[in-house]
Amino acid sequence: MRRSLLLLAVLVALPAYGQDATHLSNERIFSSSDFASQRFGPARWLADGSGYTTLESGTSGGREIVRYDPASGDRTVLVSAAQLTPSGTSDPIAVENYSWSDDSSKLLIYTNSRRVWRQNTRGDYWVLDLRNGGLTQLGAGARPSTLMFAKFSPDGSRVGYVREHNIYVENLASGTITALTTDGTKEIINGTFDWVYEEEFGLRDGFRWSPDGSRIAYWRLDASGIGEFLMINNTDSLYSFTIPVQYPKAGTTNSAASVGIVSAGGGETVWVQDAHNPREHYPARMDWAANSDEILIQHLNRPQNTNTVLLANANTGATRTVFVDRDDAWLDTVDDLIWVEGGKRFTWVSERDGYRHVYVADRETGKLTTITDGDYDIVSVVNIDTKGGWLYFIGSLDNAIQRYLYRVPLNRRAAPERLSPANQPGQHSYQMSPDAKWAIHSYSSAARVPVIDLVSLPDHTVVRTFVDNSQLQATVDAVSMGEMEFFQVETDEGVTLDGSIIKPTHFNAAKKYPVLFFVYGEPWGQTVQDRWGGSGDLWHRMIAEEGYLVISIDNRGTPGPRSRAWRKVVYGEIGTIAARDQAGALAEISEWPYVDADRIGIWGWSGGGSMTLNMLFRYPDLYHVGMSVAPVPDQRFYDTIYQERYSGDPRTNAEGYRGGSPITYAENLKGDLLLVHGTGDDNVHYQGSETLINKLIEHGKQFTMFAYPNRSHGIFEGAGTTLHLRTMLTEFLLEHLTPGGFEARDAG
Repeated sequence: MRRSLLLLAVLVALPAYGQDATHLSNERIFSSSDFASQRFGPARWLADGSGYTTLESGTSGGREIVRYDPASGDRTVLVSAAQLTPSGTSDPIAVENYSWSDDSSKLLIYTNSRRVWRQNTRGDYWVLDLRNGGLTQLGAGARPSTLMFAKFSPDGSRVGYVREHNIYVENLASGTITALTTDGTKEIINGTFDWVYEEEFGLRDGFRWSPDGSRIAYWRLDASGIGEFLMINNTDSLYSFTIPVQYPKAGTTNSAASVGIVSAGGGETVWVQDAHNPREHYPARMDWAANSDEILIQHLNRPQNTNTVLLANANTGATRTVFVDRDDAWLDTVDDLIWVEGGKRFTWVSERDGYRHVYVADRETGKLTTITDGDYDIVSVVNIDTKGGWLYFIGSLDNAIQRYLYRVPLNRRAAPERLSPANQPGQHSYQMSPDAKWAIHSYSSAARVPVIDLVSLPDHTVVRTFVDNSQLQATVDAVSMGEMEFFQVETDEGVTLDGSIIKPTHFNAAKKYPVLFFVYGEPWGQTVQDRWGGSGDLWHRMIAEEGYLVISIDNRGTPGPRSRAWRKVVYGEIGTIAARDQAGALAEISEWPYVDADRIGIWGWSGGGSMTLNMLFRYPDLYHVGMSVAPVPDQRFYDTIYQERYSGDPRTNAEGYRGGSPITYAENLKGDLLLVHGTGDDNVHYQGSETLINKLIEHGKQFTMFAYPNRSHGIFEGAGTTLHLRTMLTEFLLEHLTPGGFEARDAG
């Protein structure tokens, strides 16, 4: 039922909220500093664990690097702003990131960065020699902001970096620059990656120094033959122009990836021998194998259900298989691979027993020894204290929406010992010192803004607090808004799902309220989490105050620590099982006495935009309003690595792609749809939304569409963009899904 008069009253009241500390508004959330969090770092532990360094504002301007003793708190300025001021200038370098040489005598400084796809990975690098105060910019003759991934050689005498698809080594004493590769082009990519490797494998830095500094191992991609997607820019010049992106769509040709080893002084590359078709396999992880003679490679097949762990001889390129991990669905790469026992063994993470557990693999035999076991998942390895005999990991043994620090002994079976305090429910993360005696600890919950402190371990005593965010907490506490509550709901299939709900502060259980669902629903994200969600959660709380119940549900297939079966049951049916779970949850929630089943809305972004479309199209009688931002209406249009990992190959699973794609059901639309997309989205192409538009037109379906010119997947570029988008979503919701609690007899 629509109540436009109520809408008018709400809209009239909205502008006043920006002037009232007890109310939220889009302006306060997205255009003011009211809810800004304090900064800390970046911090770096010294290699011996004796202290940490961090960036702080200097007394005379600029930022300086200081060292702290963790026990006493003694502060020493290691690098002043004056030392970071180049000769002939008055302003210090704006430090964006930094790293130390192994002997801490030199500092590598990153500045003037530029964005490459997702992150600012191009920039300028400087080296400060603390012994003589010399400050030198690297890459003489290079164009500004073109160096990538610079890092010291192990002895600190040289720096390696990537520049315009080639790898260079610069001698710090002489300034001599040696090109290790010279064939880099748009299609031949050395030391870094194409779009899809970066986006889906998280690979950006594509070279590694050997431990003795004599050689560099690197990835080389041949991107010739990849389909080139053309984005069009209509606004930045008199005539439009295209922006080409090398983008392999599901089922099409990939880059040919290879791994090579080259002398740090230059010369011929030794290529790792691989009998497989390089366009049908992925060397998804690579690093030196605890010595300077071998590298270890995680070699995935194209379906990503087999991970062959290889040791490659750096002198000859010959390989041998250490062991093979397999799964009937898909495998994730292992980022928690740590060498132990002097390089004789390494840690491995696998779901082979039904849960994500840590093993230790023998270098020679490949035999796996279990370190963690039981009916729980580890989320990530934090540290391995070989001297003390402990493995530290993040997990949650009985609550998938929370994260805590645990430890288990390395040499015997034992139940995990929780170190995170029992009086701090929520999510915890740790940057641990190498000796495992200290950690920079971050904590938040749905009700508590982030706190960052230094703790001693294993007792978890707070030594000092870096960030308490007391002003932010006071600002949040002053706002009149509902708390986020957590619940579980069981569907008619007997599946128990985690959920969260925000109610308005004026909630009256005797009335019926509309529901706005926030959804993601794919294997890449979990929406129901007990942590501070920043501006996104504040926006949901603002929406709730208008008279909505804001609910989120994590369906099967989302990446919570709830077993392999939970996560991988969706294989080959992305969008199908998830939609069934979401609808099943709604069926149960609709029975709650204060839920108005005739006023159900849903919204999401990216995969959540796709799920929004799926719910509107598959269950048109259940969902009445949907706001879909940057969706994938047709799974065939997305990239090889992500979509094939979860859906298989469209050439062999055509029905899975058809059945999981919301465009298949577009003719069923009954409710009010808002479709939003950035035309400069290099990730989820605007093409998909245009194809959906054609399908909706074909079936005579009316809807609302908004395109943001040249905005990327995050739709944030340009002055006022974020505020504009959130205001549009707010106003569309208020107009099409009448807010407020109604008496039961009036609902419907």
